[in-house]
Amino acid sequence: MTFATVRFGIDRLLADPQLRKPLIGKRVALVAHPASLTADLVHSLDALAALDEVNLTAAFGPQHGLKGDKQDNMVESADFIDPDHGIPVFSLYGEVRRPTAAMMDHADVFLFDLQDLGCRIYTFLTTLLYLLEAASGTGKAVWVLDRPNPAGRPVEGTTLVAGHESFVGAGPIPMRYGMTLGEMGRWFVEHFKLDVDYRVIAMEGWTPEQGPGSGWPESRIWINPSPNAASLNMARAYAGTVMLEGTTLSEGRGTTRPLEVLFGAPDLSARDVHAEMVRLAPEWIAGCALRECWFEPTFHKHVHQACNGLMIHAEGPWYDHHAFRPWRLQALAFKAIRGLYPDYPIWRDFPYEYVLDRLAIDVINGGPSLREWVDDAAAQPGDLDALATPDEAAWIEESRAFRLY
Repeated sequence: MTFATVRFGIDRLLADPQLRKPLIGKRVALVAHPASLTADLVHSLDALAALDEVNLTAAFGPQHGLKGDKQDNMVESADFIDPDHGIPVFSLYGEVRRPTAAMMDHADVFLFDLQDLGCRIYTFLTTLLYLLEAASGTGKAVWVLDRPNPAGRPVEGTTLVAGHESFVGAGPIPMRYGMTLGEMGRWFVEHFKLDVDYRVIAMEGWTPEQGPGSGWPESRIWINPSPNAASLNMARAYAGTVMLEGTTLSEGRGTTRPLEVLFGAPDLSARDVHAEMVRLAPEWIAGCALRECWFEPTFHKHVHQACNGLMIHAEGPWYDHHAFRPWRLQALAFKAIRGLYPDYPIWRDFPYEYVLDRLAIDVINGGPSLREWVDDAAAQPGDLDALATPDEAAWIEESRAFRLY
């Protein structure tokens, strides 16, 4: 099959009455966000509500809300009644992160239809785990209406260290895990020994390693799953650029291209940092183009200050799906900055996703090893490779059994 024939889980469910048959007579809830759209750009909530045999009784919104209107991290959403369908919409990023028993009482089957980025820190993955755990042992069912991993199959990063679990660290998973949410749900059920009626409405025709989309079907337009996930370029770079959230460096929030820059700051020379990166590990820059840029954030870090930075272009003729390694690329930028500016306060000390006892960069990476490598003047690129490569190989082997495509 080709990209032109790709059908997402929601589209298959809507088109096939046999797939929907187990929903008859059940109360159904939907977990969704702004990118939960059909091929015809109808929101899944509206599409399911239009089906006579589907008794839609509740909806759930993850981080940034069902409507995707909450801009930043740790900006919570409230519960509300949907004005069109008259059903309760519960926030899974408000007073609670885990569905409560009272919330779960509203439905028998939970349809999970979220567009993911294939990165451990993107919180929709943890929301899936929390829903599966809430359903475990209750007789309730969780169905993932599967969608592509826009970053494809490549795996990158160190495995989360035991004891470093958080809302951005669901378990012993590398930063970039190379699986769809439907596949990851299968791994969760097995790894955490969950007693849940779990199903995946799989995609049809998705070929994650086929270019030029390499994970993202060219027949589908990109819709922001969260306010700062504005492009496929961002989705590819995110497993690296998300680390900027744990630093004093701007990730481009407050601009039109957030999380597509390697860094931005008013007191750094992007040209010098780029040259140092090339000197340290030119192979870690492969698969994309880096372009010097200037921007002035309208909010967030360095607001109203001119920032010099490097723009990542993991797109067009510069993109090489297997050569591009965003986690190493971002780590290399930190290493170059530390070498050129030894006293620069890179690491931002603030509560990150409600974790109060660890530096944000360690919460993001699921352990301190990357930060320690950056700050160790004697550490070389090969030392970080020696940490990450065995973890990556082990995850590729472990996750293979859970693949559906």
